[in-house]
Formats: sequence, C-alpha cells, structure tokens
Amino acid sequence: MRTESRKLPAGFGRLWTAQTVSSLGDGVTHAALPLLALTLTRDPMALAVVTAAGTLPWLLFGVLGGALVDRWDRRRTMWVTDAARAVLLAIPAAAAALDALSIPLLAALAFLLGLGGLFFDTAATAYLPDLLGRDPALLERANSRLRGTQTAASGFAGPPAGSALLALGRAVPLLADAVSFALSALLVRSLPAAPRPVPQARESLLRQARAGASYVFRNRLLLGLALRPAVGNVAFIAVETVLALFAHDRLGIDTFGFGLLLTAEATGGLLGAGIASFLGRRLGTGTALTCTAAVEGLAVLGLAAAPNPYVAGLALAVCGAGMGATMVLAPSLRQAIVPPHLMGRVASTSRMLAMCAAPFGAFLGGWLATTYDVRTPLYAAAGLLLTMTAVTSTMTGNRRVEAALRAAAPAEDPDHPDHPDHPEPSEPSEPVREPVLQDAVAAKRPSPGETG
Repeated sequence: MRTESRKLPAGFGRLWTAQTVSSLGDGVTHAALPLLALTLTRDPMALAVVTAAGTLPWLLFGVLGGALVDRWDRRRTMWVTDAARAVLLAIPAAAAALDALSIPLLAALAFLLGLGGLFFDTAATAYLPDLLGRDPALLERANSRLRGTQTAASGFAGPPAGSALLALGRAVPLLADAVSFALSALLVRSLPAAPRPVPQARESLLRQARAGASYVFRNRLLLGLALRPAVGNVAFIAVETVLALFAHDRLGIDTFGFGLLLTAEATGGLLGAGIASFLGRRLGTGTALTCTAAVEGLAVLGLAAAPNPYVAGLALAVCGAGMGATMVLAPSLRQAIVPPHLMGRVASTSRMLAMCAAPFGAFLGGWLATTYDVRTPLYAAAGLLLTMTAVTSTMTGNRRVEAALRAAAPAEDPDHPDHPDHPEPSEPSEPVREPVLQDAVAAKRPSPGETG
C-alpha cells in the first residue's frame, strides 16, 4: 500500500507555499482581531461575540458547504475564495484608517473570514487526493509538511507579527492578511486542473448534504476517525478553559511563562507532524492512531498531576506531539479511502462534529473548576481521552484500515469506472445514485499487514 519512492508532484510545492503564506496571514489576523476589538470595548461579551463569530460558519453551514464543494471545481473554489477574502479585508482596513471600526463590523469580518475558511479548507482537503493520485504514502508526507508549516506559520510567526504590525497602525495587520490571501489565490490559480466531481443525480443540496453525513455515520472507520477530534475537542477545550488559571494558581507561572508553556505544546505539535509518517510505517496507521490517542490522554493526565512548570511543559509537549501526528495520519487516511465525489461532504461533516463539540468542552471545564477544583477538568479530560481511545481502537484498527485501502485501491486502475481517465458512458440508462453505504469490512475479513 506504500510507495515511498514516489516524489511529490511539482504542483504540491505551489499548494504548500500558498497554504503557508495564507496560514501566516491567518496567524496575523488571529492575534490582531481580538486586539482590535479590545481597542473598541472592554465588555467581555462583546469580545466573545467577535471570537465566536469565526466559528459559526462551521456550525451553521458545515455539511451544506461540503455538498457545494462536491458540486464545484475544487481548484477554482480555493482561489476564488482567497481572492474574495483579500478584497473583503480591504473594507475593515479602510474603516480602521478612517477611524470607523466597530464591534459589529469586526464580528461580520470574523464570520465571513470563517465562511471563506470553510470553503477553502474543504476544497483543499478534497483537491489534495486528486493532486497526489490518492496515494496513501504521498498523502501522509504531504499532510505532514502542510501541518508542520501551518503550525509554524500560524502558531509561531503569525501572532507576534500581528501584534507588531498592529503597533504600526490598526489597518496594517488587516492589509498584511489581505496580501497573503492575494498571493495564495495567485499560487492556487496556477495549480494543475483536477478532475471535476462525478455528476450525481439531480438532488436537492440538502439531500446531498444528508447523504454525505450518512456516509460518515454508517462507515465505522470514518465514524471512528470523526469521533476522535469531536471527543478530543471536548477534552482539550475543557483543559484550555482553565489552563491559564491552573498555571497561575497551581504552578506559579506568570504571563511570560504561560506563553512558554503554549510554545512547548506547539513545539511538540511540530515534532508529531514530522514523525507521523514514520509511525504509520512502523506500526500501521490504525495502531499509530490508537497510540497517539493514548499518548494524548496520558499526557493530559501528567499535566493534571504536574507538581511544577517543567513537568507541565513536558506534558504539554508530549500532548502536542500526539495531536500533531494524529492530525496528519487521520486526514491522510480519510483522503485515501473516501470516494472523490463525497470527499467535500465527508471532510466538512467531520470538521463540523469537532467544532460543535467545542462549546461543550468549555462548559464542562468551567463547571468542573467551579464546582470542584481547577485540576478536576484536567483529570476529567484525561479520562475522556483514554475512554475514547478504548472505544475507537477497534473502529480504526489496522485490519479495518487495510480493508478500506484495498476497497479504494481499484479506483487507481484506468479501467475502473471511478478513474479520471475512464471514458464516461454517453447515455446512462438510469440516473447515477449515491453509492451503497456499507462498511469496508462487511464483505470479507482481511489479513493483517502494514497500512497507510
């Protein structure tokens, strides 16, 4: 199943550069937007509205957005979306220059940028398998690089750059992000064209969206891959909600030390993204995913019991490594096994589940800390992560992964109907319908082996 000797195509370099530039701009805006809001108001609820507005598109339009992406040309969706976001940012930049910024304007900006992110990220997820020929090994290598540079650009370089640019003027970070989107649009526009999604029977958008969500819930492997970030978000947001308070009250960490604590987690994330492919080759993707999930749970448990900042930093670095590896292996596997015409809907359904879980984590963390102790949310999160690991271990095991990869492999045969070069029938005798939704292992029990 693995073809390590193959090289990533030249087009991937342009996609990689585009996403790196865009991630840097995202990091700039991520830091600048709340700071801009803080110059307008000190009302915590108003600040929360600006922050929450960026997540609303995934909650409201996640699955429908995936259905639209499955109807549209993926490359065009990406570059048009980035071009639109570049133009959009010119509006608040002008308002900032004219001293006309307002909280409603910033909330609307966050919402529309989030909506653009929904379409771009979903289209990019669906486009990458076409660019790489749905090769599992190439997908792991590509996602490792994309994830690593995204973490470095948006997590390390972007936020301090955003703060520094804001000191030069309120419009400067917004203009910088606009330039990053424009450059990304130009690079994506130059990418090779990918096969258009296979036309489906004329169905309503809502029905097609429902079919994509059903495909996830009726396939145990995809459901297991979707449950990990959903349950993980509940746990990690519960930790994040009280982490600053825990660091200050229990570990005696000041503001600068808290920044170092978060940097340790991001550093671990870079390491995890870098070794993800190695873990997949040595352990098999299914076993590697189970191990990284267990590492995350144990690391959070170590954080909860940490007696000093050094142990806490090490625990967060280990947790970040597990998260970084998971966020390479899981999307790569999903991209390798999902039919091209369903890729947008499956990706957006999984992302929406993760986004919907976040508010529950925030409530859980705040309630446990208020009712019991500030360490309690951390212990609860560790228990939740370890329970999730046990529940999903059989759903994403090596045998099930291997079966799914075998089921997807025939699409690489030029004679297979799903292959891009396969001639389409001139007059289909009946409308094309959604494929039968079935578990990849229902037909036969595969033999164990290394997976991708």
